[in-house]
Amino acid sequence: MPGRLEGKVAIVTGAASGIGAATARLMAREGAWVLMTDVQDAAGEALAREIGKAAKFVHHDVAEEADWKAVMQVATQDLGGLDILVNNAGVLVYGTIESSTVADFRRAHAVMVEGTFLGCHHALREMRKGGGGSIINLSSIAAQLGQAHLLPYSAAKGAVRSLTKSVAVHCQMHKYNIRCNSVHPGPIHTAMFEDVKIASQKHLLPEFQKGSPVGRANPEEVANMILYLASDESKFVNGAEMVIDNAMSVQ
Repeated sequence: MPGRLEGKVAIVTGAASGIGAATARLMAREGAWVLMTDVQDAAGEALAREIGKAAKFVHHDVAEEADWKAVMQVATQDLGGLDILVNNAGVLVYGTIESSTVADFRRAHAVMVEGTFLGCHHALREMRKGGGGSIINLSSIAAQLGQAHLLPYSAAKGAVRSLTKSVAVHCQMHKYNIRCNSVHPGPIHTAMFEDVKIASQKHLLPEFQKGSPVGRANPEEVANMILYLASDESKFVNGAEMVIDNAMSVQ
């Protein structure tokens, strides 16, 4: 039986670990050719070997436009096109409005906002050539909630949320047959969340001291949502915010 992404070409950024790794594995199992990108070369190459012939890894700093151009060239020339882009690469940057520096703010936005912008910008060109596609941008419930000690991260994820809607409306207005949606996870069992736990133990994040009353999801659960948005099953879903947090953001 054909997979849900049979024959499609996908780029997954930040694919060496966490949600990106789970997404790459799942997409390959569902029949996609997956171009995995990350700055963690050893981990990314090891995962590509584990997945097998359906996966290829390339080094990629999402904040660098030259890297994006090189990635698009690999997707189109080596894999035959581009159907799916998952803008997953991220970085956790701590700080309040008082303690954050301009460098902190710019670092968060370079990776998560400029990186997502560049991905969407270059993916649109290739997807239009192929007649359509799906872009999935990883935001966070931090885009909806006020998290005082994660201001640079929260602000960047909020920008990703708005950027996604702008891209979706643009594609709909121009009848591009390209969809753009955002995914907003709550606490997830990843290395990034472990960093938050360590920070909370050092009293950097008092709002996390009591832990999450709703528990934490696994990366595979987020990957399942990404798979749905990448597949033709969601062909009328565009500009949506898909929240995965067990109602944490509505309490």
